[in-house]
Amino acid sequence: MIPEVIKPFLWSNDLEKVDLRRDKTRIILNVLNIGTKAATDWLFGFYPRSEIVKTVIEHGAKGELNGKSLNYWTLILDIDPEKLVKTRFPG
Repeated sequence: MIPEVIKPFLWSNDLEKVDLRRDKTRIILNVLNIGTKAATDWLFGFYPRSEIVKTVIEHGAKGELNGKSLNYWTLILDIDPEKLVKTRFPG
């Protein structure tokens, strides 16, 4: 069951089908990107910090987090920006 505190940040999903484990990447990214303090408090209480860090490293710089959110969370989570997986464009 999806907690009320994060439902507003999953507006593009069918909440009846969202699974907290299977859809953790989308949940983590949405809450980090547009979530409230209450939502991020829930996030850090539910998912291990290591999983949140991994998600930011693997997906944050691929356009999944806006620039301000990405900068903020790399500072808060003490992530070296050089470790972020970036989208590679052919060329």
